[in-house]
Amino acid sequence: MRSQLLLIGGRSGVGKSTVAAEVHRQLSEHGVHHAWIEGDNLDMAFPVPWQQGHQLAEANLAAMWSNYRAHGYSRLIYVNTASVLGHVIDALTTAMGDNPSVSAVLLGSSDEVAEQRLVQREVGGGLEHALGRSRLAARELEASAPAEVSRLDTDGRSATDLAAEIVQWSGWRAT
Repeated sequence: MRSQLLLIGGRSGVGKSTVAAEVHRQLSEHGVHHAWIEGDNLDMAFPVPWQQGHQLAEANLAAMWSNYRAHGYSRLIYVNTASVLGHVIDALTTAMGDNPSVSAVLLGSSDEVAEQRLVQREVGGGLEHALGRSRLAARELEASAPAEVSRLDTDGRSATDLAAEIVQWSGWRAT
């Protein structure tokens, strides 16, 4: 069976992880077999692996997906800021190694809403850095994500409603 990959991307503070958790909950509630991987955790190290020329996230994804596939999983939710960019989609599907069908959604929000969310989330001295990275990522993602990537605005919408729309759109749950 060909695997299926659902990519959820977007700027910091847009709600990727929150929406993915709700997608996971809704799919689980309906008995849909799937795995969920937070891409940021696959290469969180210092020195930063990709800045050193190491494709550690892709290698770790390959290992993890191989294990999931060995246990019968064929659907993967993958969450990462840049996961919806063309070259990243190519790297992720290559790492999975089984030519998955891909559905991708770019979550968006206004600078003000993302800033409010980041202020609530960030601790320590990283807030200003996170705010700057978020603004830059929003513009790059919107300009560079392929046209076939669906776009959803999260401003004023609940994670429950956004997840329901993504689940319906993905076709992973029969109605």
